[in-house]
Amino acid sequence: MTDANLKTFKFTIAAILRAYAAGEITVRQVVDESLRRIHTVPDTTVWISISQAAELRCRAEKLDHLLQTLPGVLEQFPLFGIPYGVKDNIDVSGLATTAACPGFSYQPKENAPVISLLERAGAICLGKTNMDQFATGLAGVRSPYGECPNAVNPEYISGGSSSGSAVAVAMGHVAFSLGTDTAGSGRIPAALNGIVGFKPTRGLLSTRGVVPACRSLDCVSVFSINAGDSQRVFNVLRQPDDLDEFSIQTPPPLQNPGALPRAFNIGVLRHDQYEFFGDSESARLYRESISRLRKIGANIVEIDYTPFLQAGELLYNGPWIVERFAGLKPFVQAHPEACLPIIRDIFSNSSDYSAQDVFQAMHRQRSLLCQLRPVWRTIRALMLPTSPTIYTRSEIRRDPIALNTNLGFYTRFVNLLDCSAIAVPAGRRANGLPWGISFVAESFAEHKILELASAFELPEDSHPVTASIAPNAAELNGRTVGLMDLAVVGAHLSGQPLNHQLTNLGAWLVRSDQTSPTYRLYLLTGVAPPKPGLVRVETDGVAIQLEIWRMPVEKMGQFLELVPPLLCIGNVELLSKSWVKGFLCEPAAIQNSRDISSYGGWRSYLIDTQRIAGYKP
Repeated sequence: MTDANLKTFKFTIAAILRAYAAGEITVRQVVDESLRRIHTVPDTTVWISISQAAELRCRAEKLDHLLQTLPGVLEQFPLFGIPYGVKDNIDVSGLATTAACPGFSYQPKENAPVISLLERAGAICLGKTNMDQFATGLAGVRSPYGECPNAVNPEYISGGSSSGSAVAVAMGHVAFSLGTDTAGSGRIPAALNGIVGFKPTRGLLSTRGVVPACRSLDCVSVFSINAGDSQRVFNVLRQPDDLDEFSIQTPPPLQNPGALPRAFNIGVLRHDQYEFFGDSESARLYRESISRLRKIGANIVEIDYTPFLQAGELLYNGPWIVERFAGLKPFVQAHPEACLPIIRDIFSNSSDYSAQDVFQAMHRQRSLLCQLRPVWRTIRALMLPTSPTIYTRSEIRRDPIALNTNLGFYTRFVNLLDCSAIAVPAGRRANGLPWGISFVAESFAEHKILELASAFELPEDSHPVTASIAPNAAELNGRTVGLMDLAVVGAHLSGQPLNHQLTNLGAWLVRSDQTSPTYRLYLLTGVAPPKPGLVRVETDGVAIQLEIWRMPVEKMGQFLELVPPLLCIGNVELLSKSWVKGFLCEPAAIQNSRDISSYGGWRSYLIDTQRIAGYKP
């Protein structure tokens, strides 16, 4: 496949596998194209960290070798060579887990089980995606790594908390991604970016290795372009986990979607219970979706939304906030400054509930479940708006709590009532923004909602998938400011002694990367704290590990004042052949200095020597 064709190639699992089978494309080409798409538009704040390019290409070449030498390899590995992204509250070995809180960051010792299953199926993890801090939010704007903008119009929110995972798929960076869903985080961003968001029954997918939002309600979710791709990923991930106390150890037999019956009932909102918060266009699109349902054979049954709404109110206005805080309490109490103010405010409400309140809410939850049993017996599924409306990023800033709550009006009951759900694109607004519905059914009804989604979803060409979004500036604290990327190689790396000089100026980590193989790294002498110097060379160069940090341009002058003699900020060539501003050193600085280039980077040198005071791996 030519480079020109690659740039317009739509990343769906089915399309990539077909291209592999036909010999039209290699895994290495797919990985390189994913990296190109990610790095082409550096100011989207979609990704928190990217896997090392050299490691990705090495894995791709091994898979290409299997493709050439192992008959039937595509049948043995259902996600062979498929690039994917992971919400940064799910552990991936080799990449830090931050939950969008740099102070909380840790290096996981192993993959979360869902990641291990994907890797064994042949999928390739491109990196970790941005999110609302500690998965607390539905708008996608509560991250110190920057607000993740909508994939179609960056003035609008992307939805949260799995913002980056949804936008990465919508922008064509990867074929699918993992998110999490407690109150709608795996469905709201799907709807606002024009893709599919699939949330299976609680416990079918392991949540071990996932930073909890609300442990008893959390689910791992899947973002994809179409329902068929979500089904492929679900088939791989649906495995009991003996070490996960919330895993369903004997799940019902897997039923794959088939054809819809000739007649079936779908529940919809009673007209007098429509709530779109003044958004008449959403109301119109919902009515059009009901008409579309009729065309695919559905009998429309109006239902009373009241008990569903009451269940949802238990989540935001009940004692489950205590569970949200329980898992993070030691960290938040020890490091309150590490959390965004709005996150601290939400957690502070957890002290308002007693043990009696908890039990009363649990009993109310069970009562609502019982009350709705007759409803589920009369309908195959419920079709609801995924989100009642959409807001601009500036609107959310002006009223962050109330508008965030509005977004979850039709989603937050789902896990409390132990339902399965899938969000599906259902049209566009007049301004081009996507709009979507969700099919919701009882627990273990995944095959039913996947059947409905496949029958209902629009032609693939109508999806608002874009190859890029290109804002040249980002809004920080309500002001429009330019951003600048800076490559660091030593004491300014995350966890190192001078990293605070970046974070104090509002910088955040974008990704890990490497230089082109034209540099040498030296251990500088007589400097404190210890640090290396990077020098470009004509011959015998190597690729050096580094991190890309992003900061407001207006803060760069203050940062330059902190650069010591013999070091400077210049142009650094990356492995991708692109250039970025970064730390270099003058030739005089390396006289009598030890060449440590063989380590490939400062952190590897520290790990090997273990001899620097205050060292943090």
